[in-house]
Amino acid sequence: MTPLLHQIADLSIPKLASQFGTPLYVYDAKVIVERIGHLASFDVTRYAQKACSNIAILDLARRNNVVVDAVSAGEIHRALAAGYKPGFDDPPQIVYTADIFDRETLDMVVDLDIPVNCGSPDMISQYGERAPGKTITLRINPGFGHGHSQKTNTGGEQSKHGIWHQQIEECIERTAEHKVTIAGLHMHIGSGTDMEHLSQVSAAMERAALAVGSSITSISAGGGLPTPYRDGDDLVDIAAYFEQWDATRGRLAQQFGHHVSLEIEPGRYLAAESGYLIAEVRAVKQMGGNVYYLLDAGFNNLARPIMYGSYHPMSVCPANGDTERPDRQVVVGGPLCESGDIFTQEDGGFVSSRSLPDAKIGDFVVIGCAGAYGYTMSSNYNSKPLCAEVLIQDGQAQLIRERQSLEDLTRLERIP
Repeated sequence: MTPLLHQIADLSIPKLASQFGTPLYVYDAKVIVERIGHLASFDVTRYAQKACSNIAILDLARRNNVVVDAVSAGEIHRALAAGYKPGFDDPPQIVYTADIFDRETLDMVVDLDIPVNCGSPDMISQYGERAPGKTITLRINPGFGHGHSQKTNTGGEQSKHGIWHQQIEECIERTAEHKVTIAGLHMHIGSGTDMEHLSQVSAAMERAALAVGSSITSISAGGGLPTPYRDGDDLVDIAAYFEQWDATRGRLAQQFGHHVSLEIEPGRYLAAESGYLIAEVRAVKQMGGNVYYLLDAGFNNLARPIMYGSYHPMSVCPANGDTERPDRQVVVGGPLCESGDIFTQEDGGFVSSRSLPDAKIGDFVVIGCAGAYGYTMSSNYNSKPLCAEVLIQDGQAQLIRERQSLEDLTRLERIP
């Protein structure tokens, strides 16, 4: 029989649900801190906050010596609210990384002195016109990519991300024209890629850095570190990964005659395994040969299955404290008026079933590895309020985001 789940970080799931309601995101701070520790060999760990951007999570990262990446004006605002400082420190606490500047963000990075990681040649010119004399970094598309889904592949000609590797000379000319200096390079080929493809990036980085020259003082290995979602998924060999990048960094430092800092940019790796989505079972339905557990959480709360066909581990928590329940094959879905609102689906939208313990109305299904790209991709689809978030730290559950109210749904709307 599949084991039942009764606690998260030693706290009762039914009590968490009773205190904070469902659906509910719960994060275990200890897991995030452990993952940060795994990356201590790198000179700089820069958190890709788009994975999980609650300011309490950002504050936790900051207090553990992790700096932050921002991909929008809103993420810069979040970083500042969490205590990060603007400016060109070594390393900078906030870096704006994107493929474009919208007008608001260009004003913001110039006015606040936020360093920029340019993902297109046009960004170099737009920034240089406003901030001559500054240093920038470039995000380079090495011409190849890889990820757990085509939608998370961020390299190659099918991806919009980064500066094409054959345009480096054009970028150097633009920096000279606008009197800015290329101080670093960044590469990221996709989320959920494998070690073979991740290792190929270091060779591409070395070629790009040599093309730019000795103005380079930092290189970033990007993110994309694999996260185990299924039993038996391989854990990434961080030591071997660092060793490969450290060798690349060492050769560049020798060539340039000065130290080259080595960054890594994890997002999902830090956040995914810390997070759980607790949902209440509100209906058990027989539909032909399928049994459905229908929850009060849907793809408005967790979009990864409908977007990518992503697998998430699931557990049942009995509301009555049962310690054993027989298993059954079930399809797990949500409340939305969409046939695609199914958590047990595969890429392409094919509905599949999962062996889970017998569940009754009022029991809970806990969706694991939900800390990355869970809440941050939530929506108000079907006019569903956004759920609450809780951080468990030092044995205490602390509310870090209030549940949205029905009044909040229409607060910014107007009838003319």
